[in-house]
Amino acid sequence: MTTSMTLAAEQVEAVAAGAPFNLMWLLIALPLLGSAVLLLAGRRADRWGHLLGCATVIIAFALGLYLFFALKGSPDKAQNLHMFTWSASGDLKIDAGLLLDPLSITFVLLITGVGSLIHIYSIGYMGHDPERRKFFAYLNLFVAAMLLLVLGNSYVALYFGWEGVGVASYLLISFWNYKPSAATAAKKAFIMNRVGDVGLAIAIFVMFTKIGSTSYADVFAGVGTLTGGVVTAVGLLLLLGACGKSGQVPLQAWLPDAMEGPTPVSALIHAATMVTAGVYLICRSNPIFDASDTARLVVTIVGAVTLLYGSIAGCAYDDIKKVLAYSTVSQIGYMFLAAGLGPGVYALAIVHLVAHGFFKAGLFLGAGSVMHGMNDEVDMRKFGGLWKHMKITFVTFGLGYLALIGIPPLSGYFSKDPIIEAAFARGGTEGWLLGGAALLGAGLTAFYMSRLMFMTFFGKERWDEGVHPHESPSTMTVPMIILSLGSIGAGFFLAANLPGWLEPSLGAEIDLHHAMEKSPIPSTVLLVLTLLFIVLGIVAAWFFVGSKDVPRVAPARVAFPVRAARANLYGDAFNESVFERPGLALTRASMWFEDRGIDGAVNGLSGGLAAGSLRVRRAQNGAVRSYALSMLFGVILVIVALLAVRFA
Repeated sequence: MTTSMTLAAEQVEAVAAGAPFNLMWLLIALPLLGSAVLLLAGRRADRWGHLLGCATVIIAFALGLYLFFALKGSPDKAQNLHMFTWSASGDLKIDAGLLLDPLSITFVLLITGVGSLIHIYSIGYMGHDPERRKFFAYLNLFVAAMLLLVLGNSYVALYFGWEGVGVASYLLISFWNYKPSAATAAKKAFIMNRVGDVGLAIAIFVMFTKIGSTSYADVFAGVGTLTGGVVTAVGLLLLLGACGKSGQVPLQAWLPDAMEGPTPVSALIHAATMVTAGVYLICRSNPIFDASDTARLVVTIVGAVTLLYGSIAGCAYDDIKKVLAYSTVSQIGYMFLAAGLGPGVYALAIVHLVAHGFFKAGLFLGAGSVMHGMNDEVDMRKFGGLWKHMKITFVTFGLGYLALIGIPPLSGYFSKDPIIEAAFARGGTEGWLLGGAALLGAGLTAFYMSRLMFMTFFGKERWDEGVHPHESPSTMTVPMIILSLGSIGAGFFLAANLPGWLEPSLGAEIDLHHAMEKSPIPSTVLLVLTLLFIVLGIVAAWFFVGSKDVPRVAPARVAFPVRAARANLYGDAFNESVFERPGLALTRASMWFEDRGIDGAVNGLSGGLAAGSLRVRRAQNGAVRSYALSMLFGVILVIVALLAVRFA
């Protein structure tokens, strides 16, 4: 037994972890060990490295399942494992510890479960890559860092995992770094994430300054002692960090570019690891956000703006992976919106996050299967009619598509529709704005995803000569089939069970039926309206894309909304104008001042001294006549000076 701790609104006491919960450190150690072995073994691991990489994550998943059932049967729903003291200096004492509670074990199962399927899929997808062993090492490192992030019992532990995820994502996005686009995308992701990381770091500093600790237990217990301004500031700083990791406005631009990494990386980042970190941070910090209406309101605004931003941008792209990337941006926006709605709604964000993990991972793996059969082509204008050639990919991808757009009774219907209802349940103008954005986002999602389906799997065949579409090997299709089962049933199961399971971590779920009494639209009418928006999106996609011949080259002359969407609503242009160019100008001015000002003054002074010394040195030439002449001039100078003084 070490220290006890208190969590969340329900004030659940965490007890010191005994058997079997003292094994939770193995969840992180296993993939971390796999990564270390693969990196240290070098080429000697080429033949078996991928198997070791898969085994470590699969064993971690099995251990996670064991701990889940142990926690489910335990009366203590929060287990705290003290490991060692990281730092002890003056008043600063940071302990390394892990926390296993309903929220963290839910993420453990998502990360290791979906991560295992992505690892297995990678055996086939990366089968011909000479650096496959290194790829699996980075995947293992990514999983280990994410597990540390969700299992840490303090904000400092979370921050270590947070930065580990950032490093691993940089290594994976730039895995094919011989491509300039991949190297640039990795740098963009790294830099934009650092902006968010600064917010998280400052929030941790404020917590320690005001409360004297960074552990969840102490921080949550001390929230009541903080002023409203400090709580809001901490909440907004945490939100900045969350926006960076989860690709939310205004730090969303890196996420679509991260598609430059191998497709399994995209699946791992978008479904099970990195982008979920921001949602986890906000939900884990629910006592802080519960104490600040302003911080929660900003979270909902960020979520609503982002879900519309991602939906609109996704409507105009022809790159299959980038459409899915903008879909992720949009769906994470739904999760932020739910998290910002506050007490009783956090669980809805987690339900959609876990359900989204299944169908989004399946969609990315399906996109990778399409690329595998199409010689790595990503332009949907060069697909068409693939359902006849890739039937398993078509069916599994189609189930993910239906789940994502929210067609009943698939997963997205049970996970996303309650968020739309909860947004309208806010009532008043806020309810109309947030609910309207969520409803419009559902229609736009149906449009761009249907457009993707029509351009990829239906219509005339438009691929290049020499391309022979074919189904992927079983190492790739089996994970896709398993994930498609999640697309079918995970939403219903999660919506029925997960909110109750998460209650010790996130508080009791609201009675949505009762809350809908504040809604300007009755629940039944809203359900019909949502389905109507989805159907309109599908019909619009059929009218504009499915019923017509798709040109192989995107039309150059298009309306302004399409140009804006193709330019991701000028997000990059905004960043270049507001941040990059002023930053470059400031850098050039600093370099000029350094060269001409500081260095110029120092160099001028040293140059003057050097020139003077040279002249003095020339006087020491060893010639007696020269010395005598110098003495004569000196005497004359002294006499002239004396006479000047005398007769002045």
